[in-house]
Amino acid sequence: MSLDGRSTTTDGVSQLLTNPRYELMPFDSFGEQLDELPDGAEVAITTSPQLGLDATVEWAERAAARGYGVVPHVAARYVESETHLDDVATRLRAAGVTDIFVPGGDRDEPDGPYESAHDLLVALDDLGYSFEEVGITGYPEGHEFIDDETLADAMARKAPYATYIVTQLCYDPQAVLGWVEAVRARGVDLPVEVGIPGVMKYQRLLRISRKVGVGDSVRFLKKTTGVVGFVRQLVSSRGKYTPDELVEGLAPHADDPSCGLRGVHLYTFNQVSDLESWRRSRVSG
Repeated sequence: MSLDGRSTTTDGVSQLLTNPRYELMPFDSFGEQLDELPDGAEVAITTSPQLGLDATVEWAERAAARGYGVVPHVAARYVESETHLDDVATRLRAAGVTDIFVPGGDRDEPDGPYESAHDLLVALDDLGYSFEEVGITGYPEGHEFIDDETLADAMARKAPYATYIVTQLCYDPQAVLGWVEAVRARGVDLPVEVGIPGVMKYQRLLRISRKVGVGDSVRFLKKTTGVVGFVRQLVSSRGKYTPDELVEGLAPHADDPSCGLRGVHLYTFNQVSDLESWRRSRVSG
């Protein structure tokens, strides 16, 4: 990628972390997690396999009423029918939502007629709904069950309906940057929000990573000095992961127009307090 316009590491870290997007899950702790966020923060709300899409919409309405910038996940495989989609879109528009994120959803079988994110994006367009911002998913390390060619084709079909891409959880900045370069080479110029893990205990983060299909990134945590170094890192950090190396690896590219990073998407896993303490310390330098 071009070296022109690259930020220094310090400036780039501050730029990436000053106004991030926080992803929360619509569980009972959601309201408490909101209280830990900066006023007016952007909040992405996932679709829960246990609670379904309606819980996402309900929390979107409540968070929007409290003045947060809300980005609900409208997962295609959780939408039961065209009527259900119409109701969801109507409620979100009424709540003042202008930005949605459309993943396929992780159910083996869809609840309704929408097999993929592309199906849902087309359906929203056919129903006459438009949002100022529409996000789609990117996979820097591929997908556990979908080959790279299929992923590339899916992105090409979704891109005309979208305004940005959010990447799946990844720990390796070089994997992210290499993937962005490949996406640009295919002619997709949508800005990218890099999905990064929040601050939490290593053991929990590794369990989550395996569950969502993160591959080489898990090994990245153990890289450098091998297992001994990994254990030392665990001890020195009191067993808590922080995404310093990841953000610092991305920071020099924060202003690189050929890269097109528009910020970071923080996977909080509803553990905002420690994440916010870390973020504020990095922004202040």
